[in-house]
Amino acid sequence: MITFLLAIALLIIAYFTYGKYVEKVFGVEGDRQPPAYSNSDGVDYVPMNKQKNALIQLLNIAGTGPIFGPIMGALYGPVAFLWIVLGSIFAGAVHDYLTGMISIRNKGAHIPDLAGRFLGKISRHLVNFFALLLLLLVGTVFVTTPASLLHNLIDGRVALFVIILAIFIYYIVSTVLPIDKIIGRVYPFLGAVLLIGTISVGVALLFSDYSIPEISVANMHPNDLPIFPILFLTITCGALSGFHATQSPLISRTTQNEKQGRYIFYGMMIAEGVIAMIWAAAAMSLFDGQGLQGLIDEGTASLVVNEVSMTLLGAVGGTIAVLGAVVLPITSGDTAFRAARNIIADYLSINQIKMAKRLAIAVPMFVVSYWLTTIDFNLLWRYFSFANQGTAALALWIGTMYLFVKKKNFFISLIPGVFITDMVLTYILYDSNLGFGLSYPAAHTGGMIMTAIITVAFFWKGYKNRRENLVVDQVAPSFDKAA
Repeated sequence: MITFLLAIALLIIAYFTYGKYVEKVFGVEGDRQPPAYSNSDGVDYVPMNKQKNALIQLLNIAGTGPIFGPIMGALYGPVAFLWIVLGSIFAGAVHDYLTGMISIRNKGAHIPDLAGRFLGKISRHLVNFFALLLLLLVGTVFVTTPASLLHNLIDGRVALFVIILAIFIYYIVSTVLPIDKIIGRVYPFLGAVLLIGTISVGVALLFSDYSIPEISVANMHPNDLPIFPILFLTITCGALSGFHATQSPLISRTTQNEKQGRYIFYGMMIAEGVIAMIWAAAAMSLFDGQGLQGLIDEGTASLVVNEVSMTLLGAVGGTIAVLGAVVLPITSGDTAFRAARNIIADYLSINQIKMAKRLAIAVPMFVVSYWLTTIDFNLLWRYFSFANQGTAALALWIGTMYLFVKKKNFFISLIPGVFITDMVLTYILYDSNLGFGLSYPAAHTGGMIMTAIITVAFFWKGYKNRRENLVVDQVAPSFDKAA
């Protein structure tokens, strides 16, 4: 229990210390007019207050990732706590803050456009592919997982197909309507369900007879899978997630003032880290490795969520907790498709003011996503994890380039960027299902060599950008609106 309480305390303290340092390095300008005002269009660029933006950001980024990922990461034992805490503070929250704030400085640009601006035209196309692949996978995963949770909650009394169809209908509506019409109105209520359910699980766990394990770096995975790199691609949301880089620009288009950025972007990633800690601790406390693996194999991590909630909170409280777990993926799935629509529209220069043009992009996406729901979930999750952390690495390189060109402390993003790049490359070389199936030593060596090459290429590009005086902030008029 001491490890768990200390981890929560460290996450909270980091918001007021390291988060403030990251904000100082970036250099906020409260009198700079954000795109919510300069690009206002009544659809995607709509000013909303800080609390609403923060809650939407939390619900956007916290899909089933900070629940399912930590539950599957719990198979490795308490070493998972280290990645959740250190990853959230030094990687995930930095990643989210920089992508959100750099987007604000560049008219609400999404990650492919930022990649093209800072890393080159080839990077723009590469990131566009990764981002769209990730968003489609996220949207699909966040259809199947809440549908599975609801199906289990009601004991299969409603056909799974019907639940999936209902979620798709909601996603279509929320994707094409103005952001303040659906998302801005229903999220406060959904957020209340999420917070009540998750906090209840955490409090019940602390006062239960179950013992939360203390910190250990021993690998306890029942199948003896290596911690490095697989743990870091299993626990993505809740530590570091490239999906967040696709979501932060949505809120960069609705943020009223740059001074709100630390609370909205860095702070909500810390909140997600707390959610991840609660579910990882619950999974480790209620199950041993074999039991947890068996339940996951039987019906994905949704069965674990149901079992934990009902065991700790009983029928009524457990139902609320499961509904909170349902809220997370639904409120990330809708914005995943919305972000995909925006990215495609920006990439093809298609104006999104008219409904017909929004539908022309959205409908084909949903057709592809529906087809993806027929694929085995565990395979889908592996593809999601790889695309997710690959996007995170690219986003951290973008943030590093921004700081490097401005001659600021770029190490705050360079170090986690190099680390996760090595993780992704080692994983794709090692994994036999997705990648090349090399031996572990060969994959590890290959990952380090390729990461070194990428790092050298980055600095070559960085010094070139400095010589050419690359403009990293789009010019925006000042204004005197209060934060």
